[in-house]
Amino acid sequence: MADTDVRLQPKKKGLTRRQKRRLSRGAQYVVFTAAVIVFAVTADWGRLKNQFAQWDIAKQMFPDVITLALKNTVLYTASGFVLGLVLGLVIALMRLSSVGPYRWVAGVYIEIFRGLPALLIFVFIGVAVPLAFPGTEIIGGTYGKAALGLGLIGAAYMAETFRAGIQAVPKGQLEAARSLGFSPARAMVSVIIPQAFRIILPPLTNELIMLFKDSSLVLLLGVTLEERELSKYGRDLASTTANSTPILVAGLCYLLVTIPLGFVVRRMEAKAQEAVK
Repeated sequence: MADTDVRLQPKKKGLTRRQKRRLSRGAQYVVFTAAVIVFAVTADWGRLKNQFAQWDIAKQMFPDVITLALKNTVLYTASGFVLGLVLGLVIALMRLSSVGPYRWVAGVYIEIFRGLPALLIFVFIGVAVPLAFPGTEIIGGTYGKAALGLGLIGAAYMAETFRAGIQAVPKGQLEAARSLGFSPARAMVSVIIPQAFRIILPPLTNELIMLFKDSSLVLLLGVTLEERELSKYGRDLASTTANSTPILVAGLCYLLVTIPLGFVVRRMEAKAQEAVK
C-alpha cells in the first residue's frame, strides 16, 4: 500500500527551458543595471565635465573642425578607399589566377599587409621611402601619401573580400557567359564582378569605416596646419587649451560619419537576407 502511494505522488519538475532563459535574461538585466548605477554613482561628473565638456572651448573649434579637419579626413579616406578598391580587385584576381607566380605574389602581399600594424606602414611611407629613393616625391604630397598608405592597408583586406564575393557567384553564371561567346576575361568583367560587388557591398562598407578611423595615422607623415585631420586637429587644440574637450568633439565628428555608415551596412545586410529568403 505504501509503495502504491509513492508511485501515485506527482513527480517534482524542474524549471523548463523557457523559464531558465527568462531567469538568465533577468539576471543579466540586473547585473547590467547594477553596473550602470555603480558607474553613475561613483564617477566624478564634475571633473569629467571640466575636462571634456567645456562649451566655450568647443565653440572655438567651429567651423574649422568641419570645414578643415573633417573635410581632410574624408578626403584622405575617400582617396585611400578608391586606391584600395582598385588594387584589392587586381590582387583578388591574381589570387584566383591559374598562373602560380600571380597567386604567390598576391598571397604574400595579403599576408604581409594584413599582418603589419597600420602605424608601421605609414612610418615606412613617411621615412623609409624617401631614404630608399632620394629625391622621389609621391604625387599629391601629404594627400598622395595618405592615399597610398590607406590604399595599401585596405587593399589587403578588400582583396580577400573580393575573392570571397567572386567565389560566391554560382559557377553556372560563368558557364552561361562562355556559352554566349564571352571570353574568360570579358565574362569576369561583365558578368561575375558586377554580381560579386552586390554580394560584398556590406563588408566593403565596413572596410570604409575601418579606413576612416585609420586616417588618424596620417599625422605620422608630418602634416601642415591646413592638412590636419580630426585626430591631429583635436590633439593640437587639446595641447593649446590644456583641456580634452577638443578630443571629445573630434570623436563626435568621427561618429557623425561612422554611425550613418553602420546603419547603411545593416540595411544592406537586411536586404541581402530578404533576397535570399
